[in-house]
Amino acid sequence: MRHFFTGQVIKTELLVEWLGQHGIEARQEWVDPSLPEEGDLSREARVVVAEADYDRAHQLFFADREDEI
Repeated sequence: MRHFFTGQVIKTELLVEWLGQHGIEARQEWVDPSLPEEGDLSREARVVVAEADYDRAHQLFFADREDEI
């Protein structure tokens, strides 16, 4: 698995779901796993994807969308 994105858990949960909708396996991991899980949506988490899917995920998420201009 390869690191793809780090941000607030509210964002990483949506990203994991979105990547899954595109057939890309993704997993969320806590940046600081020692903190209690209290439903804090601002808690930092990272998203990791399979190495084989990284380039496709990057293209989908970070590429300029010329068709939306």
